[in-house]
Amino acid sequence: MLEIKNLSFTVENGNTETGIVNDISMTVPDGRLIVITGPNGGGKSTLARLIMGIEKPTGGQIIFNNEDITNLSISERAKKGIGYAFQQPPRFKGLTVRRLLSLAHGSELPEDRCCSYLTKVGLCSQDYLNREVDSSLSGGEVKRIEIATLMARELLLAIYDEPEAGIDLWSFTMLVDSFKSMMADRKESVVIISHQERIMKLADEIIIIADGKIRAQGSRDEIFPKLMGEFDNACKFREQSV
Repeated sequence: MLEIKNLSFTVENGNTETGIVNDISMTVPDGRLIVITGPNGGGKSTLARLIMGIEKPTGGQIIFNNEDITNLSISERAKKGIGYAFQQPPRFKGLTVRRLLSLAHGSELPEDRCCSYLTKVGLCSQDYLNREVDSSLSGGEVKRIEIATLMARELLLAIYDEPEAGIDLWSFTMLVDSFKSMMADRKESVVIISHQERIMKLADEIIIIADGKIRAQGSRDEIFPKLMGEFDNACKFREQSV
C-alpha cells in the first residue's frame, strides 16, 4: 500500500516560492486502480514524479508497504516494486523489444513469456519481438511496449503519466484494453494520471487535483458523474456566451 502524508513540493521563483504540490495526503490500497485527474498545471504529473523519486519533496512523507521511502533514490524505489511510465516513452536504437522486456524482467525471458506480455497489450508478438525500439515505431506502439515492460517487471505499484498523450484513436482503444487486461488479475496497484473519460471509467477511485491540492476524491460512481456534470455546465456556458 502507498501512503502519502502531507506531501509538498515548492520551487523558487525569484525571491518567492511557488507551491506546486501543497499538503497532499492520499492512500493507494493494494490491487486498486486510482485515476488522478484535474486541470493542466494543477500538480498531477509532479505528484507522480514525487512518488517515483524523480523529484524530491520539500515536505511530507511517502510510505510504501509500511516503509518510509521519502528519501530513497529512483533505483531504490524501483527495486521495491515501483514503476513509472512517461508521457513520452524513450526510444532505444539498437535495442530489440525482446531484449527490452528481458532487461525489465531482470533476466532473460523465453519467447513465449515475451509473446504473452505483448499479446496482453494488443500487439502481434511475432511482428514485434525482434524490432528495435526506435523511431520506426509509432507513439501508440511505443506506449504499449512500455506497458508490456512494466508487466514484465511484475510490479507492486505502476504509475502512468497521461498514457493517452500523443496517440491516435486506434492506439488509445488498444491502450484502454491493455489497462483492462492488466487489472483483471488485480496483482498490482495502479495510478494513472489522465483526462480521458474511458480511462476514468476503469477506476476504483478518482482523485481530482487542482492548484496543487486535492479538490475531491471518492469512488468512480461518486466522482465521475460530478465531473461529467461540470463538463456539461461548462459547455452550456460557452454556448450561451457565443
